[in-house]
Amino acid sequence: MALKVGFIGLGTMGTGMARNLARAGFALALTSRTPAKVKTLSAELGAKACGSAAEVAAESEIVVSCLPDAPEVEEVHLGASGTVHGAATGTIVIDSSTIAADAARAIAGRLAEAGISFLDAPVSGGQKGATDGTLTFFVGGDPAALETARPVFEAMGKRITHLGPSGAGQLGKAVNQIVVAGTLMAVSEGVAFAQKSGLPMPALHEALMGGAASSWMLDVLGKKMMERDFKPAFAIKHQQKDLGIVLKTAREKGVPLPGVALVHQLLSALEAQGRGEEGTQALLTLYEQMGAPPA
Repeated sequence: MALKVGFIGLGTMGTGMARNLARAGFALALTSRTPAKVKTLSAELGAKACGSAAEVAAESEIVVSCLPDAPEVEEVHLGASGTVHGAATGTIVIDSSTIAADAARAIAGRLAEAGISFLDAPVSGGQKGATDGTLTFFVGGDPAALETARPVFEAMGKRITHLGPSGAGQLGKAVNQIVVAGTLMAVSEGVAFAQKSGLPMPALHEALMGGAASSWMLDVLGKKMMERDFKPAFAIKHQQKDLGIVLKTAREKGVPLPGVALVHQLLSALEAQGRGEEGTQALLTLYEQMGAPPA
């Protein structure tokens, strides 16, 4: 009999993740704050459409959530219609949202009181990784719960790494975002310089990918910059939320992160132009604006 899995949150990332769970043969129950999306995707995947997180939990042995921020995660799992009110003892919750580590620890503690295991498991890989089932998961929480839930993780991703107790997954994701922010800035500066120098972009991209500058950011977002594709694989507003969490955590730990702070401010300039919904690769255009001759 197929393992019963619930999925909560059918946004840019969650829809692809849910599709991969269905392809893997899990019996799915779905809910989202957009009922029409639940109805459509449930019909497509042969899943059960549910009206609340509690209803999803009542139908599931493992519940996956993918949500914008800590308030939504807390409401979905601990609120009046949260999973805590529908889940049986022994249920495992996998939360792939990016939130602060202390928030993850607090939610885990309250769910544990009801006999529910909580794994904080934020992801890297963007919309493409969610669609292709190649996400990387940074996991915090009970190792035994992770092993029970591993088939669910493996349906959605290719790298699942346990980093320690509750909150450790979120700290691992913070490190990812620190590196991503610096690399995004470097790729933007490189492409802006190349354009001003009149270099052939496709040939340059191929050359760079064969050398020490090679990275996922250059491969995927650098190519999008060169092609003037600023549609969101990961929106500026979401990166800003993540970097805000990183900077707050770094202040608490006494770790200076001047590079992250600079990228946060550069992206804030694009948000001030009303461009928060664009992909983070739109940072290139800010460099173009700064390098443009006076009107």
